[in-house]
Amino acid sequence: MIPLPVAELVTVVRGTPHDIPEPPPPVTGPVVIDSREAVPGALFAALPGDRVDGHDFADRAVAAGAAVVLATRRLGAGVPTVVVDDVTEALGALAQHTVRRLGTPVIALTGSSGKTSTKDLTAQLLERVGPTVYTAESFNNEIGLPLTALRLTGETRHLLLEMGARGIGHIRYLTTLAPPTIGMVLNVGTAHLGEFGSREAIARAKGEIVEGLPPAEEGGVAILNADDPLVRAMSERTRARTVFFGEAEEADIRAEDVHLTPQGRPAFRLKTPTGYADVTMRLYGEHHVSNALAAAAVAHEVGMSAAEIAQTLSAAGPLSKWRMEVTERADGVTIVNDAYNANPDSMRAALRALAAMGGAAGAGGGRTWAVLGAMAELGDDALAEHDAVGRLAVRLNVSKLVSVGGQEAAWLDMGAKNEGSWGEESVHVSDASAAVELLRGQLRPGDVVLVKASRSVGLEQVAIALAGDVDGVGEVAAR
Repeated sequence: MIPLPVAELVTVVRGTPHDIPEPPPPVTGPVVIDSREAVPGALFAALPGDRVDGHDFADRAVAAGAAVVLATRRLGAGVPTVVVDDVTEALGALAQHTVRRLGTPVIALTGSSGKTSTKDLTAQLLERVGPTVYTAESFNNEIGLPLTALRLTGETRHLLLEMGARGIGHIRYLTTLAPPTIGMVLNVGTAHLGEFGSREAIARAKGEIVEGLPPAEEGGVAILNADDPLVRAMSERTRARTVFFGEAEEADIRAEDVHLTPQGRPAFRLKTPTGYADVTMRLYGEHHVSNALAAAAVAHEVGMSAAEIAQTLSAAGPLSKWRMEVTERADGVTIVNDAYNANPDSMRAALRALAAMGGAAGAGGGRTWAVLGAMAELGDDALAEHDAVGRLAVRLNVSKLVSVGGQEAAWLDMGAKNEGSWGEESVHVSDASAAVELLRGQLRPGDVVLVKASRSVGLEQVAIALAGDVDGVGEVAAR
């Protein structure tokens, strides 16, 4: 965070100061919402939560050195506070002020799936050009985006922001806080279909990111997926210059000769308007080709050559946890933790990656295991989508499906059994502990285990337990 006098802070957030000592302490950052992360000079934002209220921890933040607390009410004596109507809106105003003051170029991205993986790849490319601040994990909403923007300093060369949407207008609001010069849309899938109602409605929401771009003559660039018709059509909704990525002939940034290595890693020839180079990624699954192309389009726009882009993509690894995170155990079992989130598109991509990884392991007698849980927010399509994923596991010859949890998991199991009459090759268990117990008794060297579900299911505990457990001891961590 750039240093900010208390008086300027008060003006920006339209707040009222209380109990500010004289002289006022310097606000030097960082901005934190967890009192345990407060350090001298920090700004503590007291946000209400589902389980706790940040106001109750303000004194702890100040004791740790926080200079000021943003709050919706006056706190106890000795707690320097700026009172505002809404802390989230105040954070947004502060982020907007910081971005405008520094003038740092903003690159923003959205999509139904692949946002975080693409953001991680793009960040590693941009870091070659200069210091880059980028979204941590999936902090892509009205709280996470300001917290990311407020990490800017005078040395930052680029600000890379992931933008999520739970409804129409959400992305439009985020683009007012940190107006992007480059905006990219990865895809329009079925994530959050229950909230939006249709893919067309999702496209309307995602397309707000390109509507917020400046015109081409002012440097605005819309990076769009040429392989997705709903995304390609967004070129009509922006005044910015359009750059297409994909495998389609008309793509400006294109992948040719796409294939998977024997280990399940994607490889392709990257073609850009200024040259071409070969890429072999460290990540797993063919779906990362599209993510890599989107990232490459950004890198091309900031001046990187095809050779530099290919070299960086070939060396890039995951920066965010629980996204195709691969652990190879000493006993020869491979655990793939992709349990951060799930929707039908990402579930299909993960299953195909598992099948590819199992192709190499299978030569030595290894089996593929899909440990799957519910996909949330699918509305009326939930039964059909879970049934389809279960059926796909059969079609891909996954050795065993273990569905974990309640009704949605039962639909996964039902789909698999209806597709292939698997019997013992598909099993439904009640919870993560039961899944771990089952797998511990049956895994053998060469097996590959994929663990994936929506974040609310908590299946990462299965992957964590299995990844760190070779001898069959230990317990699933309490949630």
